[in-house]
Amino acid sequence: MTMKPMHWLAGAAALLSTTALVQAQDMAALVAAANAEGMLTTIALPHDWCGYGDVIAGFKAKYPGITVNELNPDAGSADEVEAIRANKGNTGPQAPDVIDVGLAFGPAAKDEGLTMPYKVATWDEIPDSIKDADGHWYGDYYGVMSFMVNKDLVANVPTDWSDLLKPEYKASVALAGDPRASNQAILAVLGAGLAAGGMAGAESGDKGLAFFAEMNKAGNFVPVIGKAGTLAQGATPIVLMWDYNALSARDNLKGNPPVEVVVPATGVLAGVYVQAISAYAPHPNAAKLWMEYLYSDEGQNLWLKGYCHPARFNAMSAAGKIPADLMAALPPAAAYEAAYFPTLGEQAANKTAVTAGWDAVVGANVQ
Repeated sequence: MTMKPMHWLAGAAALLSTTALVQAQDMAALVAAANAEGMLTTIALPHDWCGYGDVIAGFKAKYPGITVNELNPDAGSADEVEAIRANKGNTGPQAPDVIDVGLAFGPAAKDEGLTMPYKVATWDEIPDSIKDADGHWYGDYYGVMSFMVNKDLVANVPTDWSDLLKPEYKASVALAGDPRASNQAILAVLGAGLAAGGMAGAESGDKGLAFFAEMNKAGNFVPVIGKAGTLAQGATPIVLMWDYNALSARDNLKGNPPVEVVVPATGVLAGVYVQAISAYAPHPNAAKLWMEYLYSDEGQNLWLKGYCHPARFNAMSAAGKIPADLMAALPPAAAYEAAYFPTLGEQAANKTAVTAGWDAVVGANVQ
């Protein structure tokens, strides 16, 4: 075997060192440019959603020269896209720099020319199936649809979708958003449709609408956007929401009232959310720095702390980058084994069926 001369090793080491130096210089330049802009405008990021409170605080601590301007924390995915659309010529504080939307909204925003391509340093560790090849949008985290239940008011905790039609749950069940605009609510209808035997897509949308129409007719559905506060007040004793939101709410309520979070036995639906930078971002460098933070080990672990499975979860787990206490705090893995990840096409077909048919089929004005 012919041995390579030692100067080859030295050359390789120099190349690696140079690459690292270039990356460090690029990052330093990005930080400087972001600090010069001095602001980042986000939208639709409740602090109890996926641990975003800690994420935002972490970003502020790391980059104190950048003010985080938070718009409309309770907005839905459609509202976020509309905020970009409505503020194309606005460089003021009402124009979002970044959005965090349901998977189906990413390609649609790209097709409309509303997003800016950008690939973070950890791009290769984001699964190909949940990112745009050109960098216009990229998956950030996922969870499964669950039932958040106020145990003070609900004697028998429902374990599956069909249970929600029982008379004992009269005036009890709510969605965590308006199903005509909220990705979380639209996909809750998909989950109900799967449990009713529908194939993911238009069929799940139609069967899900029929399910909610039946629940509404029975008087079980409450047309109020459900959250921790409405659950605690008793207005919405059962709220259908992502597991990470429900688990965070449970922790924040600290037993007052006691809350149980249930992953239904059937129709276990997994939902991926994606990040994107607005093509009209007033602060594009701050937006890119925000993305670098979110997809760094620190940012990904903060999402995991908020009960979300981050996009780099598999790669980070294999590399031993996930603290044991965070892994131990997650719900049992068995609850996720039956989870179904709908494709972009299936989500789009479901979304069309739900948003177009909700008023006519269900007839409940959720607000």
